[in-house]
Amino acid sequence: MANTLQFDLVSPERRLASVLATEVLIPGADGDMTAMANHAATITSLRPGLLTVTGPEGKMTYAVTGGFADITAASTSVLAERAVPLSEVTAEMMDGLIADATTAAAAASVDARNVTDKLVADLQALRAAVGV
Repeated sequence: MANTLQFDLVSPERRLASVLATEVLIPGADGDMTAMANHAATITSLRPGLLTVTGPEGKMTYAVTGGFADITAASTSVLAERAVPLSEVTAEMMDGLIADATTAAAAASVDARNVTDKLVADLQALRAAVGV
């Protein structure tokens, strides 16, 4: 199909998607980005956020906690630390992720504090975006 690209989303637990897509909205560490057919080759790290895939079958949204996206003209592959379909995200899951990140932030060295505090803030923003 013209103007589509192959999209694959995998996490350590499972393969979540392997579909044709017209666009993939990615929560990049340096800002949100959209991958489409004929995109310049790019590799980016992810921050916690919502990853949305639009294709002939409609939209699919996933909560991701980090990882990497490899974008080429013909495909986008996301290797996520953790990825969950939006419909499977629970308040308990988000509370656990935020609690773990908060504990890590409290134990972090002064040099790492900005990074750990940002992770906590990003997870809290993800929880709000998910609405649980």
